[in-house]
Amino acid sequence: MTALHGVRIGPVGLRFRLRPLVVPLVALALTVFAVALSIRLGDFPMSVGDVLRVLAGAGDATEQYIVFDLRLPRTLTGLLIGAAFGVAGAITQAISRNPLASPDILGVTPGASAGAVGVIVLASGFGGVASVAGAIGLPVAALIGGLVSAALVYVLAWRRGVDGYRLVLVGIGVQAFMLNLTYWLLTIGDVSQAGQALVWITGSLDARSWADLVPVAVALAVFLPLALVGAHVLGALQFDDDTVRNLGARVELSRFALILIAVMLAAIATAAAGPVFFVALATPQIAQRLAGTARPPLVASAVIGALLVSVSDLVARTAFPIELPVGVVTAVLGAPYLMFLIIRKRREVRA
Repeated sequence: MTALHGVRIGPVGLRFRLRPLVVPLVALALTVFAVALSIRLGDFPMSVGDVLRVLAGAGDATEQYIVFDLRLPRTLTGLLIGAAFGVAGAITQAISRNPLASPDILGVTPGASAGAVGVIVLASGFGGVASVAGAIGLPVAALIGGLVSAALVYVLAWRRGVDGYRLVLVGIGVQAFMLNLTYWLLTIGDVSQAGQALVWITGSLDARSWADLVPVAVALAVFLPLALVGAHVLGALQFDDDTVRNLGARVELSRFALILIAVMLAAIATAAAGPVFFVALATPQIAQRLAGTARPPLVASAVIGALLVSVSDLVARTAFPIELPVGVVTAVLGAPYLMFLIIRKRREVRA
């Protein structure tokens, strides 16, 4: 038996308390291992010693190019966008109190996709629109698209406050609109533009560079601490609005600020690699079940999201005769999980 603050806790209770700490540490160790494998493996395989030698500044020009220009920025970008999607999904699911809520379902990533595809299609034609689209650039357009989509969902879901169930329903409608807008944009572009856009909207880490890595790193450095500061509010938002107000929290302001953090993380991650679907949906639920917490834990969601994308990209790059976009692998993993959540939610409603 162990005493904590005057309360005696048995072995089972102690293990339950340690799970939220152990889970992210184990996931972090697995992520480091996946990153090491990702840097090693490829068309030009390298040993661990070779990789360490190149990272230390040695190695020939070819090895340095492969590690520093090809594999390392791609691997780190995947790691960071996985963390960003994981945190964004944890926030949206905690706020809506619904395991089906995520930036994918709420229309944020489809909105970002519509903005980015609009730039790809319009930047090379359509007169004056081309110059505007070209000046905006793909990452900024994706960010704007995600913000516009999120604002639309929030406004349409508002009715003397935002209810989590209504938020999901409106988000599904906005998601459908943004997806159809994306498909329409594809039809008005030429074949080369449509091919480029299709690869991007599938979610791909191919040819990621340090320039793609920096915005996601900055977004995580800014918004992850803010999300952790607001974690106590997320705990309060698990109750109904009247209870939250009695606890002293400003419900709508807190909800708006946290949703904004989730939208920014999801939109910037989408701008870096496209909409890598199902990461934001599945990761928080996996983290919650492994950690045994009442709501999706932010840190564990971030680390497991990084692990999921890193492993998915490694599989997409090395397990098949041709390289696949990472979004294909995450979709194959996430679609059955989505069906499981829907069936489970339906059974809970019936019960």
